[in-house]
Amino acid sequence: MAPRPIGSGTISFGLVSIPVKLFPASQPASAISFNLLHAADGSRLKQQYVCAKDGAVVPREEMVKGYEFERDRYVTFTAEELKALEELASQTIDIAEFVPAADVDPVYFDRPYHLAPDKGGAKAYRLLAVAMERSGKAALARYAARGKQYLVLIRPKAGRLVMQQLLYRDEVRDVGEIPVEDAEVKEQEVQLALALVEQTASDGFHPERYEDAVRARTLAAIARKVQGEAIEAPAPEPQAHVIDLMDALKASIDAARGAPGKPATASGAAPAPDARKGPRKARGDAGTARASSRK
Repeated sequence: MAPRPIGSGTISFGLVSIPVKLFPASQPASAISFNLLHAADGSRLKQQYVCAKDGAVVPREEMVKGYEFERDRYVTFTAEELKALEELASQTIDIAEFVPAADVDPVYFDRPYHLAPDKGGAKAYRLLAVAMERSGKAALARYAARGKQYLVLIRPKAGRLVMQQLLYRDEVRDVGEIPVEDAEVKEQEVQLALALVEQTASDGFHPERYEDAVRARTLAAIARKVQGEAIEAPAPEPQAHVIDLMDALKASIDAARGAPGKPATASGAAPAPDARKGPRKARGDAGTARASSRK
């Protein structure tokens, strides 16, 4: 069944206007949700809002929205005042600038949409898609809808256009804030890591190879539970703790080749390599891996 558009808009840049329709680019599987029940009789529970001061249950018609400007101090807004704060939905996708598509960090990516030309917009739509694809550019634009103003990225894909809703700069945490301990790596370790990457490399992105195994397992367990079967948690698999990085890389390469790894010690770590033969063997392993990858 063909997807239905969820909205419409007009791409605008310069004096050019392109009417488009918006389609959801994702179709996530239905999330598995569990309801809260009363253990005594199995009835569903209802959520209630309780006043933190006097413990009274507050009905919805007595609720107001407020903003905490100081600790435990709020300024309240009426529904009319909140409506006045909303961005007017112009449905115009106003392009501000074209930027190199490769320069946009995917960490900014939020919700994606497919764009299709609306009536009378097919030629201009196609022209924009081809021009952006050949130039390697994407378009940053502003889009006002549902009372908000969104920053979006329009990018070409296979002759079509995708609109990616973006996070604003203040919504993205700077990677420099994340503590990362500095560590020195040796060249032979880098070569082994490169060999491992080559061993497990693919010719492209194939998302169809992957599925949500947890969701499938949960649905199967629910089906068994409906039939009256008991559900038991599987025993945790033993985890091997490989201490030496070189041994871990070599074992990973052997596993990628389908070859048996080195026998592990009682602690779970492979025996330490001979220091005199380590670098020479590392180069040999990396070379063999690269030759295997080329075949």
